[in-house]
Amino acid sequence: MTTTLTRTPSATTATTAKRRARRPHTPLDPRPSIPLTLVTGLVLVYTLLPLAWLLINATKDQKGLLGSFGLWFADDFNLWDNVTRTLTYDDGVFVRWLLNTLLYVAAGAGGATVLAVLGGYALAKYDFPGRKAVFAVVIGAVAVPGTALAVPTFLMFSKMGLTNTPWAVIIPSLISPFGLYLMWVFAAEAVPKELLEAARIDGSGELRTFFTIALPLLTPGTVTVLLFSMVATWNNYFLPLIMIKDPDWYPLTLGLNAWNAQAQTAGGEAVFDLIVTGSLLTIVPIVAVFLLLQRYWQSGLAAGSVKE
Repeated sequence: MTTTLTRTPSATTATTAKRRARRPHTPLDPRPSIPLTLVTGLVLVYTLLPLAWLLINATKDQKGLLGSFGLWFADDFNLWDNVTRTLTYDDGVFVRWLLNTLLYVAAGAGGATVLAVLGGYALAKYDFPGRKAVFAVVIGAVAVPGTALAVPTFLMFSKMGLTNTPWAVIIPSLISPFGLYLMWVFAAEAVPKELLEAARIDGSGELRTFFTIALPLLTPGTVTVLLFSMVATWNNYFLPLIMIKDPDWYPLTLGLNAWNAQAQTAGGEAVFDLIVTGSLLTIVPIVAVFLLLQRYWQSGLAAGSVKE
């Protein structure tokens, strides 16, 4: 005996309508992937776990830091006391290191961004002899690791008498081959030639065209290069290590390492709680700058500016 299952016309109509209502998956609206979601979740945990450890342990004193579980709070909440002690320890040397780092970032990363924007725009929008040679040099410079240039840079600055001065950190930070290449590629696509030609026909000079037309269109790329340069200069450790011997000119990276070395030296005062708290304070400005500048990361600023 066989049983035949039949659908009523109303059920068939409802199923067809549901299928039509479901949006098809496209490259811009892909089908959710469970394995990809799991991998993304693992990467997120891997990224946030050190930050969570840093935030939790910055609330502990020296005893709680060494005697409690690293991923949970101790009995006492000492965050504000740790912050105060970090800022005032050794006559406030942490504040001096912070100001030094801000100086290196403002002069080095800011100057590197300005040079990258000007150079990238010129290489993208002007045709001049030797342009291909410059491109080859930039690509080659991107491929050279910074550590390979550390010793030659030190010898050169030593001959000029600039070691153990802020210039030994600022001047090398002004050169950013990756930032120049990034702005070159971005300017080639973000600034239409038709806009520049129209401005020139209207009698606008090159400087006025750059500042009034090109520079606003280059804002997303400029912010990207600025953030990359800021993070690289803020976290720079090896270059100041070989260039700076005076603790008064230490950046935060060298200063925290000096505290760590002090704690490991026989007879030295152990300040592991201040090292953890100082590390937390070190990342706060970078996070704040990123949150403030992320609104400038926009694409398609030139969309619709040129009529095809």
